Amino acid sequence: MKLSVILLAIILPVALVGQPAKNYIREGNKLYKQKKFNDAEVQYRKGLEKESNSTKANYNLGNSLYKQEKYDEAAEKYLDLNSRKQDKNISSKAYHNLGNSLLKSKKYQESIAAYKNALKMNPSDYDTKYNLEYAKRMMVQQQQQQQKQKQNQNQDKNQQQQQQQQQNQNQDKNKQDKKHEQQQQKISKQDSERMLKALQDEEKKVQKDLKKKARAVGKKNVEKNW
Repeated sequence: MKLSVILLAIILPVALVGQPAKNYIREGNKLYKQKKFNDAEVQYRKGLEKESNSTKANYNLGNSLYKQEKYDEAAEKYLDLNSRKQDKNISSKAYHNLGNSLLKSKKYQESIAAYKNALKMNPSDYDTKYNLEYAKRMMVQQQQQQQKQKQNQNQDKNQQQQQQQQQNQNQDKNKQDKKHEQQQQKISKQDSERMLKALQDEEKKVQKDLKKKARAVGKKNVEKNW
């Protein structure tokens, strides 16, 4: 993603910037070119301590933050620049880089708005046009992914509900089966008791009959004449 850079391109009157601030900015630019972005950030901040309204220091500080992947901080600097009246060229570049920062943070809708603002200032900027189309494609993909994720979440929710319903049904069935088994056991016990009692009654009857027959036989033998 191409970053619009303003290093020595912005020349401000010495009276506006002030000599100490200008020295810090120059040192920051040198470190920036050496890709020592953290050190460059320090110098730009020192320059801003001397001249808080320095366009160059604010802009290049935003760039050094962007290079360190501090996208939210960089975006704040670009927004701050564009909150003040700026030259169209500077404002276009600041909006372009704001779009880049938002794009890196996957804030695609906001990045699209930033790129459109940049094109209002510079309609012929090819890099901004390209990034705008890229951001639009990424936003569509993001929306599709969010929709798919939502569908998956709904499917998972439905599956969980079905599983819970099945679990409840299984629990109910287990309760019913257990109750039925207990009833069967109770019935079996009652049947067993009835069968045992019937056997006992039958045994008593048999014993009674045997005793009666035995008495009858004994009585007959006693009365027999020889």
